[in-house]
Amino acid sequence: MILATINKSKQLLHFSLIGRVQLEEMEPGRQEVEKLLADLSPGFRLLTDLGRLDSITVDCAPKIGEIMELCDQKGVSLVVRVIPEGSKDIGLNILSLFHYAHRPRTVTCETMVQAAEALSL
Repeated sequence: MILATINKSKQLLHFSLIGRVQLEEMEPGRQEVEKLLADLSPGFRLLTDLGRLDSITVDCAPKIGEIMELCDQKGVSLVVRVIPEGSKDIGLNILSLFHYAHRPRTVTCETMVQAAEALSL
């Protein structure tokens, strides 16, 4: 499952991958992110939560790249990732090199509490 939501007043997009994520879920998730980005201003922050991710198929990588590019085009300034276990790292650092042309600041955390601190929430 993909869950995307925003907090407009905090200029925050929250993107979560939950359970077993497969390719057919990615395009609707990308479309949702695209809609949500319309309500955010350049300089917004992105919180990516992999804490409840069980697995993701390899063929999802291009769609994740598209989501990164959408965020980059809109002007994301800070990317905070919650990756509680090394086994849940799905290669976001490598994808970032190819899909974040503007190189937003990136912070990787093990817990949501650490992420909240990094976002000054």
